[in-house]
This record gives sequence, structure tokens and C-alpha cells, in this order.
Amino acid sequence: MAKKTSKEVKVAKNGKARNLVIVESPAKAGTINKILGNDFQVEASFGHVRDLPKSKMGIDLEKGFTPNYIIPQKAKKTVGNLKKQAKNKTTIYLATDPDREGEAISWHLANIFREEQESENGKEHPKVPQIIKRVMFNELTKEAVKRAFEHPRDIDQNLVNAQQARRVLDRIVGYELSPLLWKKVGRGLSAGRVQSVALRLIVDREREIRAFKPEEYWSLIAKLSSQRSTEKEKIFEAKLDRIGDQKADLKNGEQTLKIKKDLENAKFSVISIQKKERRRKPQAPYTTSKLQQEAYNRLGFSAARTMRIAQSLYEGVEIGPEGSVGLITYMRTDSINIADIAAKESAKFIKEKFGDDYLPKTPNLYRSKKGAQEAHEAIRPTSAYREPEQIKGFLEDDQFRLYDLIWRKFVSSQMSTALDLVTSIDILAEPNYFFRASGKKTLFAGFSLVFGDASKVKKAEEKTERDSKDEDREEDEEELEFPDLEQNEVLRVYELMGNQHFTKPPARFNDASLVKILEEEGIGRPSTYAPIIYTLTNRDYVERKASALMPTELGETVLSLLVEHFPYILDVKFTALMEEELDKIEEGTMDWEKVLRDFYLPFEGYLKKAKENMKDVRLEPTPAGEDCAKCGKPMMIKWGRFGKFIACSGFPECKTTKSISTGIACPKEGCGGYLVGRKGKGGRKFYGCSNYPKCDFIANQLPKKEETVEKIKEEKPPEIEEVGEDV
Repeated sequence: MAKKTSKEVKVAKNGKARNLVIVESPAKAGTINKILGNDFQVEASFGHVRDLPKSKMGIDLEKGFTPNYIIPQKAKKTVGNLKKQAKNKTTIYLATDPDREGEAISWHLANIFREEQESENGKEHPKVPQIIKRVMFNELTKEAVKRAFEHPRDIDQNLVNAQQARRVLDRIVGYELSPLLWKKVGRGLSAGRVQSVALRLIVDREREIRAFKPEEYWSLIAKLSSQRSTEKEKIFEAKLDRIGDQKADLKNGEQTLKIKKDLENAKFSVISIQKKERRRKPQAPYTTSKLQQEAYNRLGFSAARTMRIAQSLYEGVEIGPEGSVGLITYMRTDSINIADIAAKESAKFIKEKFGDDYLPKTPNLYRSKKGAQEAHEAIRPTSAYREPEQIKGFLEDDQFRLYDLIWRKFVSSQMSTALDLVTSIDILAEPNYFFRASGKKTLFAGFSLVFGDASKVKKAEEKTERDSKDEDREEDEEELEFPDLEQNEVLRVYELMGNQHFTKPPARFNDASLVKILEEEGIGRPSTYAPIIYTLTNRDYVERKASALMPTELGETVLSLLVEHFPYILDVKFTALMEEELDKIEEGTMDWEKVLRDFYLPFEGYLKKAKENMKDVRLEPTPAGEDCAKCGKPMMIKWGRFGKFIACSGFPECKTTKSISTGIACPKEGCGGYLVGRKGKGGRKFYGCSNYPKCDFIANQLPKKEETVEKIKEEKPPEIEEVGEDV
């Protein structure tokens, strides 16, 4: 940053800031303001300041898909204030988030100021500034912010065009398909380019589950010990692995019982003991999707909740004498890069905290997946020295838990590999039954000293993709130290246990597993994962049952129609290809208008046919089995934009309505009501008591029957960022 003259310093001290800095949120503004000082006035845009109109498509299809941007009513006051604050400033720095969306917001702000500048020229009052610059930083620390202001740049039009292309694509799909659904299914429904593909994944999984037929299989476990030991803690288990040369495949109880009888007097002896050292490498620091997955599996946080908390950690938290500090780097990223300065600091911290053995001889390197934005960094703490326990008193509980997870993941990623001793014991039960026992012992903890053993993580994600018998095949060895056995040693048999199992269908998606497959299939980008899930549940296409995401009848109906009439839009590979083309627009190797044109021409043809051929499946009301308390006419179950509800058949003369019971009693003692689904401001979905307003119980998730009010922790409604996409 250029050195100030004495005159400039005086101006700054008088409170007359020469520069205007615009960020997206007030929290971020407060953090940056403390870093930059009096010569900079920092204001917030509160997200987008221009967007497509809600009342019409807002895209000129005849003139190169030109968007017609307007300043929304909710942003007019903010824009007016920003124009006012721009007066007499020499430079405007646009410091919005370091991604496509942030670049687009900066571009819209720059256009607003330039339009204002043109209208002000020639008038007596001061002009708005001539200089508009873009600054970008990945973390809200003093060094990073000042470094960014020393190297401002112009707005990257390729980034802007990539965001515009996404916005226009999704507006075309949403604006054209939604009215079609209103006409054919029900008023108030909507469709989105990415949202609908995610819905397809959930519906297809549900149909797999329905079609699944379980198969019976058995396992045979022997409880054994050395004959030289009588201590019960020395007993270990071995599983029947082979019968002769064939893999043990026990189909039923009769077969298992026969083998047990064969083994009643059999001699069990050790035929081989294999011990080998195995290294476990640390994992890379978090990308957005990995953070959302592990925050769900380890902490039980939904994707939206994770991003809301991460946003607060990024924008700044008051940490005692330090003031407002950004605790983590930018949380929307698909890169696993680490800045050199951060790697060096973490190495110094690890050496001081844990010793030389825990620091690798050469720094750990990780390779980002294809298409990752290499200019970005992984999600990491802004300082390894800011240990979670040291700042716990300044954080809310959720903030501490997420920060602790991020800190441990990053620090462990820079540490030495762990070393295990893996033991495999093969045992012969005469004449030809072979059992196997395996386990591991940690010889050197390495990175797991900080992050723990990844194999101990909750099994939810693993079971999601595991099929049938895989769940009982060899998994990560348990931490187990075997007794000191010898080759050919005869073992004592305590028990033979035959266990019945049934193959299981694929698990339903939850937040973690859905984010995982969205990333693997190339659907959406880091900023869209949480909004996709929120949109599907908020529009009642998907509902949560415990942790599972299940399609509703409405969701399946809409999906079936869309797949039938718009197969290419609902195709997973096509959606991934669109993402690749958006990336190419960002790289400057593809024209955004061509991408839109190539998409729209076939879409227009499908749309025309769908309007003519799509069958009318509007869901007809069904009897609710009760009469209206006001007029006595039968009550009917109807569909609305927020799902099913009960309404009087005498409508419009009688407008009595009520919500459908979830079947869960209100947890408040003595209430006697039941929980019903409700919608709040902004479409927020929650559960409330049927006795409202006498009972004011609410919960964001449907509690289990055994839960009490004290056990239910209400989660704040997710704040969905304005990604500019009809997800």
C-alpha cells in the first residue's frame, strides 16, 4: 500500500476517509474496518444489489440473451446509501467474496457507480470517483487484507460472464418450467436446473430401496484364547473365512448349524501369524463439500447450518484484546491448496507443540481434483497458533465445535503419517475350516494425535454406499492387541456363534452423502450444495425422516413429469457437462452466449412439445375422514405449494383449514396437542403444536417420540446465500 503523506494522515485522523470499501456483510465490514483504519470507510452491500426482475423473465432471448438487471426494492435503500457515501471519495475498492458470485456483485456495483458518474458529470456538486478497483482476500487477517489492497486489480469479466451464464440458464429453466407445473400439477410449484437433478438422485435411490429384496446370509464367529492363558481379557474373536479352497458363503441357518456340529470337537490351531507395519497418511484440509460431509457425520450439522456457522467464523469474531478476527479462510472452495505462509507457520507450531517426530521431513502435498479453482485455498484456520480451547470462551457452542473440527483437520494435514502394527492370524479348525482374526495396534500416532483415527468416524457415510454383504466383510481393523500366540499353537475354544444377517438396500441419502454424490457427479458447485438441499425440503419435494432425505409424493410426481418431457435437462451427465462449460467461460476459453444458445435451442423444442403433450396430473382432493368444526361439511386433504393440508370442502364459503398431524405428540408436559408442519417467514419450515397459541412449542426438526423439550435444541433457520441461482 502506498505510504501516506503527512497531509493524508491528517485528513484520515479528521475522519474524512478518502477511500470507500464495499463488502457484502456488516460483520465483514466491521472486521475490515479495524484493519484498514480511518482512511478507509467500509460499507456493506448486504449481498446482491442488482438482479433479474421477479415479475418477468428479464432476458432478451432475441438479443444474445441480454439480462435486464434491476435494483430490487429491498436493495434500493442500500444502493442509495452507497451512492451517497461514494461522494468525494477518490477510490472505491470492491472487496466482495473471492468467487464468481462475489465478482458479479462487484461488477454490478461498478456499473451502478459508473452510471451515477455519467449522470453527475457536468453538474456542480462533486462527482463520484473515477477509480474503481477490485480487491480479493481469502482470509480476514491484517496481513492478507493489507496485501490485497497493495495489489488491487480490475474486475475479471470472465468470472462475471460465468456467473451471468449460470444465472440466465437457471432463470430460463425456472421461468419456463414452473408455470407448466402450475398448470399440470399444482399452483405454486417450481423447477430448477440443478435442484431437479438432485431430486432425481433422491427419487432414484428411493425406488431402488422399494425394489430391493433382502437375501439371508450367516456368519460364524469363534471365541478363542491361548491355552496358556486363563484371563478372559485375552479372549479374541475369529470369523470363518474359508471352507477348503472356497470363500465361506453361509446361505442359511441349516448350513451354519451343520458346520457348528462339525466343529464341536475340532482342534483349532494357529497356522500363520502375519505382522506388518502400515502407514496411515493424513488427509487433505477441507474443501466445502468435505467440510459439509464431516460436519454432518461428526457433529450432526446440516449443510446449511455448517455454512452459516462457517460464514460467521470467516467474517470475524470478537476475540478479547485482538478484537474482531477472521478465524478461518473463505469457506466456499473446491481447492486443497495451502498458502506457503500458512504451511510454514503450521510447521513451526507442530514442532513446538508436539516435537520434531510429528513434523514430516518434507511438507505434505495434496492434489486438488480436476477443475478445482487453484487460485483458492482450502478451508483452514487463519493461524494454527489460535488453538480452539484457547478461544473457546469467545465462541458460541456451534462455532467452537466447527472451528475445532477445521483446526484439527488442517493441523493434522501438515503432520507426520501414523504407524500401525497390523496383525492377521489364520486359524485351522480341522479338517478344513479356516478362520481369520485381524486387528491393529498404534505404534506411532502421528497426525491422529490431533485428528484421531478416521476409521473411528461415525459409520453413516460408509453405510450409505455399502451394498449387501459388504457391511460384514473386512472393515478397518479394530484397535486390538492379540495375546502372544505361536505358530501351530492349539487354541482353547470358548464358544461358536452363528449370526443371521440380511442384505440391506442402499441407504437413503442424508446431507453428507447427497453432498458427496453431487460433488462426485459434478453437479453444482461449493456455493450451491446447501441451497439445493434447503430448496428441496422447503418446497416439500423432499422431507426429512430422522437424518434421511426422502422424496414426497409431490416430489416424485414432479420428477416423473420432468424426466419424461425434459430428459436431457434431468440427465446427470448433461448437468455435469454444463458445469464444465461454465468453468470454461471462467477460463476465457468459451463464449457465454454460445453456451446459452446451444442450451436454449433444444430446450425450446422440448418445452413446446411438453405444453402440448404433458398430461394433467393435478392432485385431486381426498377425504380427510372428518367434518368441518364450523360448517359440518366434509374436510378434504388438498395439495398446496407447501405440501398437504386439510381444508373444508365448502370452500370458498367456508375457509377452514388446518395442518396434518405428524403423529408425534407435543413434548411439552401436559399439553395434549400434536405436532404439525408449518411454514414461517421466508418459507422456513418448522414443527409447531396444534394447540397454538396456547402452546408455543416449536422445533426445526421433528423430534423423536422419546425426546423431551429439554433434549430438543432448536436449530436456527438456515440463511441461504443469494447464489443467484434458481437451484
